[in-house]
Amino acid sequence: MKKNILIDVERLKYPKSGIANVCISLIRGIDEKVCHFNYTLFGPEKNIPATPSDFKIINWKFWHKKIKINTSDFSLIHVTHQLSDYFHSKKSNQKKVVTLHDLNFLHDKSSARKIEKSRKLVQKNIGNADAIVCISDFVKNDFLKNKHLFTLKKDVKVETIYNGLIFPENEKFSSEKKYEFIDRKFILNIGVLFPKKNQEVLLNLIIDNERELVLITSSAKSEYKEKLLEKVKNLGLEKRVHILENVENDEKYFLLQHCESYCHPSLAEGFGIPPVEAMFFGKPIFLSNLTSLPEIGGDLAFYFNDFTSASMKKVYDEGIAKFNADNENYIAKLKERASKFSYKSMAESYERLYENLLN
Repeated sequence: MKKNILIDVERLKYPKSGIANVCISLIRGIDEKVCHFNYTLFGPEKNIPATPSDFKIINWKFWHKKIKINTSDFSLIHVTHQLSDYFHSKKSNQKKVVTLHDLNFLHDKSSARKIEKSRKLVQKNIGNADAIVCISDFVKNDFLKNKHLFTLKKDVKVETIYNGLIFPENEKFSSEKKYEFIDRKFILNIGVLFPKKNQEVLLNLIIDNERELVLITSSAKSEYKEKLLEKVKNLGLEKRVHILENVENDEKYFLLQHCESYCHPSLAEGFGIPPVEAMFFGKPIFLSNLTSLPEIGGDLAFYFNDFTSASMKKVYDEGIAKFNADNENYIAKLKERASKFSYKSMAESYERLYENLLN
């Protein structure tokens, strides 16, 4: 008889977020496998993709924080985010898996009060976990280094399972929108406008040349956005910096298809989905050499070792020249590397973990 597993995909409340994409990838991955378990998904039903397997759904409601769901029918609970507000407790005969995306709150200059608040919430999620899954080796090593901050089960498993993506079925996209920059050389970046994403340094790459910068972001307002816009104005780059908000996937793929390069100078990244998407399209990727990004780009990416204008321009100019000199070979290798971060690989790894815990 198949055992029942509950997967917390509540973060689908934010359908354009990276974690939502990972949840959808996991759902599709287990749907396409010969499943060894009966799966139930906890999340907003309207945002959960329909599947041939017809998984059971517990529709998320705001009051579930106070009125807990009865989980007695489940042999295993998978919490897909370490800051989840749900499933902090479990039955003695249940197993629990928690996916740890990052411990950024320890490193982003948060106040002591905020750090402690985040630590306590992570503790509620991982304290009784039988397995903690880190989304990169960087996150795993960071967790092990800070393990003393948490009280854990003695026999807890800690392992890495990379996020998996669903790539589009084709690489040619069209758009009804008339982007004035589309036939010019433009650098693309995707991510929330936030200090740790460090987008402002990309302005260094379009000063004293004709390149343009396109930032795909959310509509969330932030002090950092205002700071960035002020810098753009002071540099006289208003006509060459384009901020696009809440872009749909097909539109994003269209822009990836046409960009000269993808640049991701992030200061803190647990995984980094956009660089993988850019690799799928065979685009040269320029990344910071910090946190998990070298794991993603490997020896195919070009890395910013610092963010001074001269250094960044040197890395970029040399990288573009190297890429263009061996274009076909680079494109083939980038696509091959992207395929290693597929939703199928992720789903197989998670189901293997479920089996190991339940057998």
